[in-house]
Amino acid sequence: MKLCKTEEAVGQILCHDITQIIPGVVKDAVFRKGHVIKEEDIPVLLSVGKEHIYVWENDDTMLHENEAAEVLYEICKGEAMHGSEVKEGKIELIADCDGVLKIDREKLFAVNSLGQMMIAARHGDFPVKAGEKIAGTRIIPLVIEKEKMERAKQVTEGGPIFSILPYVQKKIGLVTTGSEVYKRRIQDKFSPVIKEKLAEYGMEVAMHEICSDDHEQITAVIRAMLDAGMDMVICTGGMSVDPDDRTPLAIKNTGAEIVTYGAPVLPGAMFLLAYYEGERPVVGLPGCVMYAKRTIFDLVLPRLLAGEKIKAEEFYALGEGGLCLSCPVCTFPNCGFGKGGY
Repeated sequence: MKLCKTEEAVGQILCHDITQIIPGVVKDAVFRKGHVIKEEDIPVLLSVGKEHIYVWENDDTMLHENEAAEVLYEICKGEAMHGSEVKEGKIELIADCDGVLKIDREKLFAVNSLGQMMIAARHGDFPVKAGEKIAGTRIIPLVIEKEKMERAKQVTEGGPIFSILPYVQKKIGLVTTGSEVYKRRIQDKFSPVIKEKLAEYGMEVAMHEICSDDHEQITAVIRAMLDAGMDMVICTGGMSVDPDDRTPLAIKNTGAEIVTYGAPVLPGAMFLLAYYEGERPVVGLPGCVMYAKRTIFDLVLPRLLAGEKIKAEEFYALGEGGLCLSCPVCTFPNCGFGKGGY
């Protein structure tokens, strides 16, 4: 490409979009890449502050921003997503289904570390809905060396940066614990909350039992649900250090392997996750899930419903951003507002 004065550009071919910004009215291209400049276009170009413009000049060693965006899109795109039309050198990735966004963070970091190019994304491990934007890609300059884009391909070999885990319909058992509920001294307020959260993902409770604080009774009910074919069992209440809080012991006595009892997230520090026979989750929920809008459960539930097995070390990283301030900007804890990049 070459730079020329706008008044001398009649007959030349634009090599990038020309954007017009009118605050509160429009931000869009008034001329697109490839437009042949006419005499009547000159005043318009000058009105958007373009006294000089770049026009085409062949160079086989360089890629235009639109072509480079296509390269970035191809190394990002996984299944169940598609790209927007390239516009002003940018392509956005859009989800084709509901599910959990997964990001190969090493590859994302590797590409952004190359310089002169960028991929900005939503937080990984969070739910996305069909039609929502996942990420945006572009290069920073107007043109970039082909060799540099080849390096981006090389550091991302072996699979795309982004993927979506769709939700898997599961048979879910719900165990409500607490002698005060079991003996009908108070109304069960916990179960409706869990059912509402499951409904966000199109799922419902298949079995529901109310138990006292007797850990042997709780263990027996959990095992009965697992024997009945439940894919996941959720236990509510009885998760703190009080003498009558026996749910963690009851879960342990089922033979399920406990992945974590405790998580660096508030609300939700007394959360428990275990796996029965290595694959079926058994979850212990602290009381905060009943009254706080978003808690540790909202971080974990979508991943469990997508069939993902969560490792113990993944909980350790939740401490940064794990204090939910119930801000009006975001509905999820651990959002790290301002860190998501998109």
